[in-house]
Amino acid sequence: MSAETSGEEVFTNQNDIVQKFASMREELNSIWTKMNELSSDGSEHRQVISALEPMASDRKCFRLIGDVLVERTVSEVLPAVKSTEEQIRKTLETLAKEVEVKKERLAAFQTKYKIRVKGEDGEDEEEPQNSGNAKNDQAGASSHGVLVSSS
Repeated sequence: MSAETSGEEVFTNQNDIVQKFASMREELNSIWTKMNELSSDGSEHRQVISALEPMASDRKCFRLIGDVLVERTVSEVLPAVKSTEEQIRKTLETLAKEVEVKKERLAAFQTKYKIRVKGEDGEDEEEPQNSGNAKNDQAGASSHGVLVSSS
């Protein structure tokens, strides 16, 4: 693989194209996974907030910090939980923007190298069309299961 003057990677080998495409999809999937985890955490924080808000501010409350359970009051814990929930929400917004950018880059890469994924757009074959030796490149792409969609 070589680099253009603009710094963008140019792939000449079909295996490199397949690997880069798989890497980009895996990166996108890992962000989605992190977003799902954070969404669950945010939901838990909102439940705690809704449970603590109606309580008296001097009421005894316990909070798990790392592996340590500490005794506090509702007035001490509630602002901390609200702050953490706000940070989670902001992180989710940032990750959502990052997902959109990565989806656009993935789509551009897929279009540039004419990558078709089995199961998408009614296609039955998986095969990047940019190849020098079609028979060898085709065999490498077919044996690489990452391009096969489970839809």
